[in-house]
Amino acid sequence: MRDLICDTSVLQYLHQLRLLEILRKLGGRVLVPSAVNDEIQVGLRNRVDLPNLAAIGWVEIRKCVIAAHQVAAQLGTGEAAVLSLASECHGSIVVLDDAPARRMAAALGLPFTGTLGLLIDAKKIGAIASVRECVDQLHQLCFRLSNKTRTFVLEIAGEES
Repeated sequence: MRDLICDTSVLQYLHQLRLLEILRKLGGRVLVPSAVNDEIQVGLRNRVDLPNLAAIGWVEIRKCVIAAHQVAAQLGTGEAAVLSLASECHGSIVVLDDAPARRMAAALGLPFTGTLGLLIDAKKIGAIASVRECVDQLHQLCFRLSNKTRTFVLEIAGEES
């Protein structure tokens, strides 16, 4: 199994869906750059419903050796750190939802997925019963998703209307 390197939004949404555990089922190690952990700590101090990563034994918080600005200066701190760490951890999968960060991952030749891809994969292995139910919950959490993408994701999951 390949290591998963996760950004803040993915961790937030999976935590709020109470599905953070699927990361462990879908990947080898679950790696989080320290910059992402810093973002989560700020959110926790502001009482946002986020996971306390330090309390999760199977999540590894890592400092990046390659400076994030060398990889993706135009991205947010967390996204840039995810791409930097992925550049160091060959064979890993970048897990992020931000479109510009995904374009940068593709330009760097880094395999990537996002929250929706993880949900599809989780259904394939029987870790969740319904992608549609999760997508509906994500909508309630203000996850941005076009109708076209929603339809496409549900078709892939075998749950088209």
